[in-house]
Amino acid sequence: MELLSPAGNFEKFLTALHFGADAVYLAGRSFGLRAFAGNFSDEEIVEAVKIAHKLGKKVYITINIIAKDEDFVGLDKYLLFLHDVAKVDAVIVADVGVLQYVRQIVPDLEVHVSTQANIINSYSAKLFVSLGAKRLILARELSLEQIKNIRKNIPDDVELEVFVHGAMCMAYSGRCLLSNYLTGRDSNHGECVQACRWKYMVREVSRDDELEVQEDEHGCYIFNSKDLNMLEHLQELKDAGVNSIKIEGRMKSAYYVATVTNAYRMALDMLPNKPTEELKNELTKTSHRRYTTGFYFGEKDKQFREDSMPIQDSDFVAVVSEDSNGKTCEVEMRNKFSVGDTLEILSPNKDLLNKKLTITEIVSSNGENVESAKNVQEKVRTNCNFDLKIGDILRTIPKK
Repeated sequence: MELLSPAGNFEKFLTALHFGADAVYLAGRSFGLRAFAGNFSDEEIVEAVKIAHKLGKKVYITINIIAKDEDFVGLDKYLLFLHDVAKVDAVIVADVGVLQYVRQIVPDLEVHVSTQANIINSYSAKLFVSLGAKRLILARELSLEQIKNIRKNIPDDVELEVFVHGAMCMAYSGRCLLSNYLTGRDSNHGECVQACRWKYMVREVSRDDELEVQEDEHGCYIFNSKDLNMLEHLQELKDAGVNSIKIEGRMKSAYYVATVTNAYRMALDMLPNKPTEELKNELTKTSHRRYTTGFYFGEKDKQFREDSMPIQDSDFVAVVSEDSNGKTCEVEMRNKFSVGDTLEILSPNKDLLNKKLTITEIVSSNGENVESAKNVQEKVRTNCNFDLKIGDILRTIPKK
């Protein structure tokens, strides 16, 4: 199965490739559903595709807004740019009108149908295939058995993609209006404020006072979904006929992209064996809410009511900015670390993953020996007896 990772900006794109993604999905500055991600300029899209293709990997561009007539202005030029200049591998669309438009303007450009198209049955799947879709990104509300049934009812050369990790929307496959109603920011045009994560009150109509819908003393976050985690069930997805597994998170950090992509890459490479406990623990080391397997196995409790804040067991400290020479390496600081600290290595090299490095020396960008690295994004040099590569990460040892 293909491992498909998110990229909200160029750093995250390079991170996804370094940690083992087979393909990356990203957006330009228009037409995508993550308006507040950094996103990519036209020049960056061209450069990203060149880098990916040189490595034998792919780039998919999201054009997944739910479009109004005025949203089509300029779309023809953008599609021609993506196909003729950038040479992207596919576009991801949610709106059937946009799908038809893509087929008219650039009939040779591969089209993937977004999860927001809400494909939950074989008949809608076959309809999208008849309209020229090469890949169907199924709704998150499907069970494994339902996926198997769709697989056997569509042509073998049409691919199926599913989400396996990350935040889940409380609305049906992302079609939500809470953000629109409460803030005027259109979630279906990429401006969602994640209003579902907020704390809510309910009031009986004849009373003036508010009554909290309360689970415990902390309150109730009744729309706050858990995070999806299917690391232990990749073989079941493969057996169901899934061709691509997708990680959610274009708004997440580069550290999140690195940690999650790395875990799923290693788990895929271990199939048909199950992931180790060490690998499963990797997914607690980056930002997450409580985990669920979503709808795949009929799990009933998918909401996380106690809080709206994500947690993580480790913190991103630095990213390697120059290959190690076996004695020292240059790193770009992200969180303060000091002489005497012991840090943990995050690397796509399984022999280096979770190895410990005790800091005995820090040399600042000015060439001075210092006790602590505390200037964000300063490049400093530290001792390192491991063969680290550009893009590898140093993080704190898990708090637990």
